[in-house]
Amino acid sequence: MKLKTVLLGAAAAFAMAPAAMAERGADGHVNVIYWQAPSILNPYLSGGTKDIESSSIILEPLGRYDPDGNLVPFLATEIPTVENGGVSEDLTSITWKIKPDLLWSDGTAFTADDVVFTAAYCMDPEGGCAQLSKFNGIKTVEAVDPLTVKITFETPQPNPYGAFMGGQSPILQKAQFENCTGGRAAECTEANFNPIGTGPFVVDEFKPNDVISLSANPNYRDPAKPAFATMTFKGGGDATAAGRAVLETGEFDYAWNLQLAPEVLEQMAKGGKGETVTAYGTLVERIEMNLTDPSPDLAPDIRATVAAPHPILSDLNVRKALSMAIDREILVEIGYGSAGRATCNLVPAPEMYASPNQDCIPQDIEGAKALLDEAGWTDSDGDGIRDKDGKKFHLLFQSSTNAVRQNFQDAIKAWWGEIGVETELRNVSGSVFFGGDAGSPDTFQKFYADVEMYANNFDGTDPQAYLAQYRCGNEPKPSSQWQGENINRFCDPAYDALLDELAKTGELEKRGEIAKRLNEMLTKDTYTIVPLVDRGRVSGHSNTLGGVALNTWDSELWNVADWYRIKE
Repeated sequence: MKLKTVLLGAAAAFAMAPAAMAERGADGHVNVIYWQAPSILNPYLSGGTKDIESSSIILEPLGRYDPDGNLVPFLATEIPTVENGGVSEDLTSITWKIKPDLLWSDGTAFTADDVVFTAAYCMDPEGGCAQLSKFNGIKTVEAVDPLTVKITFETPQPNPYGAFMGGQSPILQKAQFENCTGGRAAECTEANFNPIGTGPFVVDEFKPNDVISLSANPNYRDPAKPAFATMTFKGGGDATAAGRAVLETGEFDYAWNLQLAPEVLEQMAKGGKGETVTAYGTLVERIEMNLTDPSPDLAPDIRATVAAPHPILSDLNVRKALSMAIDREILVEIGYGSAGRATCNLVPAPEMYASPNQDCIPQDIEGAKALLDEAGWTDSDGDGIRDKDGKKFHLLFQSSTNAVRQNFQDAIKAWWGEIGVETELRNVSGSVFFGGDAGSPDTFQKFYADVEMYANNFDGTDPQAYLAQYRCGNEPKPSSQWQGENINRFCDPAYDALLDELAKTGELEKRGEIAKRLNEMLTKDTYTIVPLVDRGRVSGHSNTLGGVALNTWDSELWNVADWYRIKE
């Protein structure tokens, strides 16, 4: 499939909601509840999710990410790429074309000058912009004409979609904010609380840390949207109360981020007023296999590198057998319910970067036993524990203190016991395990264990920096104060060469192919990383609210213009 087809097809799919056939405001009122209350409606002055997402109802970027992580145009006519000429061949510039006849909610024209101003606003060194990283590496932003903006970078950027993509980087109206730059940014209360936008709703009243009252934007570019005339955005409380308000009582139509146990959500859903929806990003619970010898008899610098290979886990067949013995579907059931799914990938999404590999999903105890036999690990004395050359197959398995993780550890220990592996469990306080204290022996970076389990993810949708963590030389070690991201000490020159190729590749489909291969080198080929569960985000909506498309790549409210009331 051609990239252009993917981008435009995704956008079209979400534009076909029944609301498109209705009259603006015909569906009356909609109630939204976030259990973290917004405190400001300018995402450039807050990194908080609650502030970014509430702002996204009003302020819009040039492009967004859809629920599959695809780039889709919003205020731009299309996503610039190398193929369509929007990104230069040398990857040093990106040119955006703005849709014609766009209006701000006050009826004035939206132009390239607003985009240029927004860049200057965030890049002002005295402004304290919370989204400054989105503008890293930018040399200039210029208005080529009223509907064209060109961004030039200091160096080639294979992923040039930081600025003006997604809910964290929308466009501000120059006329409203031009006297609010630099040190004055935080002082402009009226603008920060009541921004003029291009989005489907406008602010009628904002009570910080409490509630926002909104109404349909009379100048929104689609005359049939939004379907709702007014919206109440309520903040505060907790996830339990928010869940009940949608699923049990029907008081609200949408509830954000229901971080609750599966059985609690199931009980709430019995109220019959609503349902939960789940979307997945890049948060993967996984096991890291230590490729170095963690023995305390070795010097710290030796324990940190493959100079002393792990006496058991250096064998590919051993690592593969340990993976094969795990029932990932059971882990999903006991840990996350509908908010999890079994995975074989370190990078499970976006779709363009996710390998189709699912080989690890079926548990295979007998196959695992056969691999260990082949590797020379047998139970020579009949005690149920395999041994080789006088050494018992014993593993120290560590993780952070967390009820779900301890349940996972118990289950995995039992499965490994079935194949003749003796497992010692250890859990460490999360503040210590993830703390990075160079003097502590219990951090996940030092990895003074045989295997360890945790989860993390990456910012944005492009996995280049995340996959580059496993480059040779990036391992935590004494000389770096135990800082470094190559936790299991994987090192393969072929992997590094492919990383270098990714850093020079601007064509999106090709980047996807390379990323998939890198992921498979860490997982399917070597089992140095054993992915377990792809952890999702859960929100809830009423049975009468249509058009919801939960999105972990952008604001959850990214397509609120498409929401509508389902008629009973």
